[in-house]
Amino acid sequence: MNLKPRLSFMMFLQYGIWGAWLPLLYPFLMGHRGFSLDQVGMIMAAGAVGAILGPFLAGQVADRWLATEKFLAFCHIIGAGLVWMLATTADYSSFLWLSLLYGLVYAPTLALTNSLAFHHLEDRDRDFGPIRLWGTIGWIAVGIGVGQWLLHMHTPADATAELIAAAQDAGRADAFKLSAILGVIMGLYCFTLPHTPPSKSPAKKNATFEALGEIRMQPLITLFLVSVPLSVIHQFYFVHTSQFLSVLQRSDAAAEGFANSINSVLGVGGGGLMTIGQMMEIPVLAIIPFIAKKVSRKSLLTFGLVAYAARMALFAYVGDSMAAVLLGVALHGLCFGCFIFVAFMVVDEQTTDDVRASAQNLYNLVIIGIGIIVGSWFAANIVGNWAMEGDVMNYTKLFSVPMWMALACVVFMLAFYPRGERKITLQ
Repeated sequence: MNLKPRLSFMMFLQYGIWGAWLPLLYPFLMGHRGFSLDQVGMIMAAGAVGAILGPFLAGQVADRWLATEKFLAFCHIIGAGLVWMLATTADYSSFLWLSLLYGLVYAPTLALTNSLAFHHLEDRDRDFGPIRLWGTIGWIAVGIGVGQWLLHMHTPADATAELIAAAQDAGRADAFKLSAILGVIMGLYCFTLPHTPPSKSPAKKNATFEALGEIRMQPLITLFLVSVPLSVIHQFYFVHTSQFLSVLQRSDAAAEGFANSINSVLGVGGGGLMTIGQMMEIPVLAIIPFIAKKVSRKSLLTFGLVAYAARMALFAYVGDSMAAVLLGVALHGLCFGCFIFVAFMVVDEQTTDDVRASAQNLYNLVIIGIGIIVGSWFAANIVGNWAMEGDVMNYTKLFSVPMWMALACVVFMLAFYPRGERKITLQ
């Protein structure tokens, strides 16, 4: 079988596993399990601890000891069992510890699928975008599938809004079970992926420490620093948007016309609507390989940060308009494509072959480790509690905070990211 379809299916499963449950976690925990905002913040932060430990485990293992495809297989099979348990666990302490364990085994796989693909592609700039695009398609497919499942199986007819909300919240448990099924498929499939052996470096130095020595130089040091607050902003989106959209979907204004048509296609529960952002990744990722030859990485990264600010501004100040909110969701394509996607490519370009898996995991540490731990606490415990007025969330107050943070990141990027850096080129 041709290499590119094999790597594309790998990406489809990798992001389908995550996309099945992540956009629905907040309303599931708040609405069905009845956890507090502080508890939800702790659970989301616990899941990110895996990305902190991942670089010191997965990077060293994949760069030095065990073939990447085998390590991926073991992680996904173990993760499938853990995420299935999350669907049925109602106790807060148990859910917290399971989230910690799941983060430990799943988070490293995000960077390792990237490094495996980079290892086998002759032309990274030409080929990685279309392959990584199948991860986006996987996220979209499961998001719409779960949304339709909630619409047809967990939305009682002629019920009150409260009963509908309760039924949909309970139905979100099925998203974890779908993720587990996909995880088993992915784990078995990984054994068939191209062999990606560990480095035979005679020095046998710790790969993570070597990677740390490389990322302390420009432009990586600026990229890593700005990515910490950026990932906090990103977490506001994944903590609050599903519930934000669910409330809008169930409102009287959303019951007719344009909004109702959108719901019939993408389903309910917020997750289906959020796939619009992933849909917009498709054209963005398609054009980046072409514009990267003419546009500097600094410009692309800065444009991505501007998109983050614009999205939060739409949510904060025109959040009662379904059309405006969906435009904000659609900006996720630019946020991800122009910043996160380009950032991973910059990390790969600016590090040596011997430590690339570790460097990718270190960047993973920043965006889904440190950033999510801080972001979950900040978005839920601090800003979430501050913006809560009685039992109602003030979304203008809530989303204005990450908007101003994103604008500060733009200023930082313009001031400190070096000019005239080497552009993404064919190798």
